[in-house]
Amino acid sequence: MATPNYGYEKRQKELAKKRKKEDKLKAKAVRKVGDPADGDVQQDEATPPADTTGQTPGTPAQS
Repeated sequence: MATPNYGYEKRQKELAKKRKKEDKLKAKAVRKVGDPADGDVQQDEATPPADTTGQTPGTPAQS
C-alpha cells in the first residue's frame, strides 16, 4: 500500500486557499469600482422631475 503524500495535499490546500483569497479581492475591487456609478444612477432616479411651471413644490398653482 502506498503512503499518503501529506506534503502534496498541504500544498494543494494552500494553493486553493490562495486562489480563493485572490478571487475575493478581485470581486471586492470590481464592486468598489462599480459602486460610484451605481450611486450616481440611484441619486438621479431619486430626484423628482423638474417642475415646468416654475413654481416651488407645495404652492398652489395660479389659474
